Amino acid sequence: MAGLNARIGKAAATGLLAGTVGGAALLVGEILAAKARRYAKPTMGLALRTSMGRVSAPPLRLVLLGDSAAIGVGVEWLSETVGGHLARLLAEGSAEVGERHVLLSSVGVAGSRSSDLATQVARALLGERPDVAVVLIGAHDATSLRSPEESAAQLGTAVRRLREAGVRVVVGTCPDLGALRAIAPPLRQIAAVLGRRMAKAQVKAVTAAGGSVVQLGDETGAVFRADAGTLCYDGFHPSADGYRVWAHALYPAVVKAAMTPAG
Repeated sequence: MAGLNARIGKAAATGLLAGTVGGAALLVGEILAAKARRYAKPTMGLALRTSMGRVSAPPLRLVLLGDSAAIGVGVEWLSETVGGHLARLLAEGSAEVGERHVLLSSVGVAGSRSSDLATQVARALLGERPDVAVVLIGAHDATSLRSPEESAAQLGTAVRRLREAGVRVVVGTCPDLGALRAIAPPLRQIAAVLGRRMAKAQVKAVTAAGGSVVQLGDETGAVFRADAGTLCYDGFHPSADGYRVWAHALYPAVVKAAMTPAG
């Protein structure tokens, strides 16, 4: 019996080791495959400044900061970006805020992490001060294995600087990385966990800094998981439909920010 138990234990240990090595090899393979994929690039012709709505309507200066989501990588037209969708919704107006003449700009840079926000904030505050800033950041922090607390602290610092300048701030947290089709399971599930941890840390930091938070993963993740059409051809960046989903999730907080007195 003792010999049998020893053989079973040895077989189990061998199987566990093989499974671990095999699992590690699978993950490495998936990481290499993800890096080798052809991803959408920023569209050089995409205007980063525009205006929407009646010129006679009260003006609203809206600026976007962050990563590729802030400049609409994955789509061809400004109207299809998060900023374009938000500007149109704000220009059309609502019972709460009325029509607005939206002056839209973006200082976002594709591939940005939270550590890059300091430069973007400085650019956003050049010239006339924005009324509302929308920050979309976190995906690259999570996928590059940055510390959620450190990245969130850098985000909080950026939000605080904007608030001290009198800008109302809305942050869209790290989206649901488990919806990305550019990453195969089980790496996709790992990315999802990393994204949720990043978003959780972001909520605390942004709230403490005086900004408003929209948890994009919680509010839109189910839609992105169910509908492949919410992502563009690369399976990583949103499509026009995906950006529209994000914009509608952000819109209530942006409207509330637009109605809040500066300071």
